[in-house]
Amino acid sequence: QVQLVESGGGLVQAGGSLRLSCAASGRTIMSYTMAWFRQAPTQEREFVGAISWSSWSGGSTYYADSVKGRFTISRDNAKNTVYLQMNSLRPEDTALYYCAACPHPRGLGYCPISEYNYWGQGTQVTVSS
Repeated sequence: QVQLVESGGGLVQAGGSLRLSCAASGRTIMSYTMAWFRQAPTQEREFVGAISWSSWSGGSTYYADSVKGRFTISRDNAKNTVYLQMNSLRPEDTALYYCAACPHPRGLGYCPISEYNYWGQGTQVTVSS
C-alpha cells in the first residue's frame, strides 16, 4: 500500500505562485508514474500533469494544455516525493488538487486514470482575481 499526502495549497493572488508537494509512504514510488489532478466545485476531475520514471532517460513529463508553460512537475526519488510548481496562477486554477500514483505504467509512462491506484486527500488551491 502507498499513502500519499499533499501539502502546499493555499490562497494566492492571480499571477502568483505555489508549490505543492506529495509525500509518499509505505513503498518506494520510484518506478511509478505520478500525476496531479484537480477538481473544482461542480466539475469533473481534471488531469493536470504527470511524470514518469526511466532509469536510462530520467522519465518524461506530460501536461494538460491549460497548464502547459505555467506548471512544472518534478520528483525527488530519494525523498519519495513529487512536486507541482505552479506559476502565473489564474482564478480558473482554483480547485482541490490531488496527487495520484500509477504502479504499472504503460509505454512511455502513460497511465489511464483508472490505473492510478493510490490517491491523496487533496490540497485546496484558491486563486483570487
